Amino acid sequence: MTYDTILFDLDGTLTDSGEGIINCAWYALDHFGIPRPSKEEMRVFVGPPLWDTFLKFGVPADKTDEAVTVFRSRYIPIGKYENTPYPGIRELLAGLKKQGFRLFVATSKPETTSIDILEHFDLAQYFDRICGADLEGGRNSKSQVISYLLEHTGKEHTMVMVGDTAFDVLGAAEHGIPTVGVTWGYGENADIQAAGAIAMADTPQALFDLLTAPESPDTDAANTPAAIHKP
Repeated sequence: MTYDTILFDLDGTLTDSGEGIINCAWYALDHFGIPRPSKEEMRVFVGPPLWDTFLKFGVPADKTDEAVTVFRSRYIPIGKYENTPYPGIRELLAGLKKQGFRLFVATSKPETTSIDILEHFDLAQYFDRICGADLEGGRNSKSQVISYLLEHTGKEHTMVMVGDTAFDVLGAAEHGIPTVGVTWGYGENADIQAAGAIAMADTPQALFDLLTAPESPDTDAANTPAAIHKP
């Protein structure tokens, strides 16, 4: 199968947003008097819905909304710009558009913030639509965001997801969409593979080669470049 539509995760896939997210998550934990975990431990905040991750770090279930509010009080004016596109991403997106692909963003980050970030880095121009979570938390999982995206795009297209965590793989799979994992983000490669990624790419150039190859990543192709590998 070949694809005509590509859905991209944002954090850890298009931009390295870890610094801003971690700083704001620490800020929220400080609010509750919870000792700051190490930066390495805090990497898990990048990608999944914030409510779920705050629970894992000791925020009571009835206080997760408050934690997200505190997080956003720093993230919206400051943290979202403690961020940078990964090298090669702009060239990847421009190349895929030139090849005729329809590109979308499907992220668990709030949609308004996602649009601000992509416009700030002049990347919004490459996407047909940027879809993200709502601010009330009713749409925050990857599966829910993709459902929302499909309401606008329809389901007649052949789609593939690109993301850096198992959440991307599992959320897309709920809609019958395969996922190509990328290794430069914040997820564990083994987790992405175990979740069912159909292939892994180590660089944006390798991802471009994979997505534009005559044979799609869900078939066994000979002479696969070294930076593209199958689980």
